[in-house]
Amino acid sequence: MELQLQICWLFILAIPVACIAWTVTHEEVFREPREYFIKQSEVRKTILARKFFYLFTCEYCFSHYVVLLILFITEYKLLFFDWRGYLIAGFSLVWIANLYMSIFGRLRLGIRKERTVIKAMDEESAKKEDHLQT
Repeated sequence: MELQLQICWLFILAIPVACIAWTVTHEEVFREPREYFIKQSEVRKTILARKFFYLFTCEYCFSHYVVLLILFITEYKLLFFDWRGYLIAGFSLVWIANLYMSIFGRLRLGIRKERTVIKAMDEESAKKEDHLQT
């Protein structure tokens, strides 16, 4: 595979990695298991058990395991055609996926802030309107 095509695959494969990692570690659909994992990562006695449960609460950590699955399914390699290609592809996919998740998190934060500002402005406007009517 040409280098340009490998790079295209890198940016495309990072999308499902980011999507899966973000969904499992942040979205409401996985809230209950995530809360269980958070609790277990805090109360388990052994460090191995605590770290195991923590892996499901951190998007960066979890993305490594999603990447392993994606590499197994797609057999994607970057730069080399042996095990080194898998290694470089794996770390590259994790990095790009986490870049995507950072951008997405920033975007969501900005949207949430805008909604809060708009809601406050609406409430202030409603108060002024009520004050003028009385």
